[in-house]
Amino acid sequence: MATKNKFYAYFIPGGQKGVTDEWRICESKVKGVVGARFKGFKDEEEARGWLAKGANYELKANKQLAPGIYFDAGTGRGNGVEISVTDANGVNLLHKALPKKTVNSFGKHLIKDKSATNNYGELLALSYALKIAKKEKVKSIFGDSRLVIDYWSKWRIKRNDLPKKTVELSKDVSESRYEFEKNGGSVKRVSGDNNPADLGFHK
Repeated sequence: MATKNKFYAYFIPGGQKGVTDEWRICESKVKGVVGARFKGFKDEEEARGWLAKGANYELKANKQLAPGIYFDAGTGRGNGVEISVTDANGVNLLHKALPKKTVNSFGKHLIKDKSATNNYGELLALSYALKIAKKEKVKSIFGDSRLVIDYWSKWRIKRNDLPKKTVELSKDVSESRYEFEKNGGSVKRVSGDNNPADLGFHK
């Protein structure tokens, strides 16, 4: 998604919570704290409303989300593109496809390549979602990137205009998706507002 969030709400087990317009402050509060929750918002009122309702990621799940695997990518911590893969309740799943050391304290994976784009991150997230779906025998995958779902993961990509690594990943993902759908799986789009894998921050 391309939304630019300006406020970050954080909740620490035990009662500490707050809203800040600086990511570094939010990160210092939640990083490494078991059970800590945080989310980015467009305005302060919306952020405080989320805290007032209990700071629950599961609020999205109450919108009758279909069971399955959800994926997303985003930036915001200042280190580059991060990817997220969760279930319908926002529970992280990347540890089922990646070595533990490559999954950060937030349950996400930071792409080390600083030149990686958000769209590349979305495609990479889908590649892991497909691997997890196969392993867990899940038949439904959801994401909010039209470009990745309708084009790049179907091998519809401008091969001469994009980096070689993106083109190669597109080819690999399209092959995995073909097999996934041939065996009864589906990859569908959802609104970014209804994506439990949403990282909650974007620059």
